This record gives sequence, structure tokens and C-alpha cells, in this order.
Amino acid sequence: MEIKTRGMTFEVSESGPADGQPVLLLHGFPQDNREFERIVPTLNDAGLRTYALNQRGCSPGARPRDVDAYRLREAVADAIAVLDELGVERAHVVGHDWGAQIGWLLAAHHPDRVRTLTAVSVPHPRALMLALRVRPSQKARLAYFQVFRSPRAEGLLLGRDAAVLRWMLRPLVAERVQRYVDAAREPGRLTGGLNWYRAFTTDQIAGTGVITVPTTYVWSDRDGVVGLTAALRTADWVSADYQLVAMRGVSHWIPEEAPRELADAVLGRIGV
Repeated sequence: MEIKTRGMTFEVSESGPADGQPVLLLHGFPQDNREFERIVPTLNDAGLRTYALNQRGCSPGARPRDVDAYRLREAVADAIAVLDELGVERAHVVGHDWGAQIGWLLAAHHPDRVRTLTAVSVPHPRALMLALRVRPSQKARLAYFQVFRSPRAEGLLLGRDAAVLRWMLRPLVAERVQRYVDAAREPGRLTGGLNWYRAFTTDQIAGTGVITVPTTYVWSDRDGVVGLTAALRTADWVSADYQLVAMRGVSHWIPEEAPRELADAVLGRIGV
């Protein structure tokens, strides 16, 4: 389906029983809402209604040119506006990578719109900021941010038949890698995704407070982006019921590498 709001058009994949509790799925980079297609059937079979949103930069009708249009507050406002258009007052939120970051901000600043949060791979922003201060290894893990912010990033990722992009996604099967490579070649698609990095500043997350909605954080021990310190310290920033689910032998791409385990974590958090 397409949802027109905030002067843009967003693609949303909806499925599951019409009367099921709503679940908003928020993808990361360089993926799109298809990263959740292996967990959606399990959620639907459990009676949940899922809405997998293609966020700004990804939906063809939501690719503004201005870098500042990709500040996190804009993506948060998009999610709220989409829920409004769907007539959903409160949703269970599941987010991966940048989608997890938006999930944390939704839960922190709009807890009245979030029933539960399942954040995948990316921890609470304040836990990550702490890890950056005390663990040099965490700073090294995020060194790619500066590469992605470069005006040469598009060429780097797509050059030599997208060799770097393929290397990033190497834990996934070839067919799934190819779909994201093909999507990245769409006009404006890759630039829209990279603009999330170009627009990012730490002041956008510095004020993120304690989460008061039931929360699960899913982390994997082969994640090259987030280390153990940030994962463990996320518990400091949730005052509601909280669980850390640590997966072994799984990389950053949890929804596609470990869909069964992730679906179980989501269902456990929602309580169905």
C-alpha cells in the first residue's frame, strides 16, 4: 500500500488479520522492508497485523534532496504520521539498525504511541555514547560512519559491481544480497540512505531518556557495529520490563540471518 503524508508517499507492506494488534516494522541501511519478510509470516500466524514501512530515502516518493531532511526527528515524525494515517493509536515497534534508532526515539519521546519496543542490533543511544567514551574498540567499529558521510560514498559502494556493498552483506545468501544491490542502483535510493549518515549529529540522540515501555534489545555476538559494552549498558536506560536477547554466531543482519529466533523474541515481548 501507499500512504501519503507530510508531502511524501511512503510504501508500506501490510499483512495479517485486520483485527490483530498492530506491529510497525522499521528497516535499516542498506536494506528495506523486505528484510522482515522472513519474520512477518510468524507474526501474522500469531494473530498480529504487521506494517513494514519503507522509510524516507527508500520509498521512491519520499526521497527529499536536502540532507537536513534526513535528521532523525524527521524519520520519527514520519513514523507517527504513518500510524496516524493507518488509524493506529499505539503499535508494537520492531526496528533494526537505523530502524532501531527510530524505535528508541519513538519510545523515549512518544511513549503513548508505543505498546512495546523490540530494538534489533542498535542499542539505546546513551548506552552507545557511553561505550564510545570508554571503549576504543567501539569507536573503531563505527569508523565507517565517516566513509558513508563522504560525497564519494555512492561510488565507493557501487563501484566494481558493488563490491563493497556485497562485502558488507556477505553473511546473507547471494539472492538477498543481489536484491539490495539492485535497489541501491535506483535513482536517488542510495543517496537517500547515505543521507541518514550525512545528517546525523550526536545532539539528535543526546537527550534520549529512560524508556518506560516494555522493551527487548536483540544483540548478536558477531555484530561488527555494536560491541558488548553498549549491549549490556542498554539495561541502564529502560525502567520498564526489559530483556536482552544475545544471539551467538549471528552478524549484524539478524532479521535475515536468524528470523525464527527474532520472531520468537518479538512474540515474547508482545506476549502472544
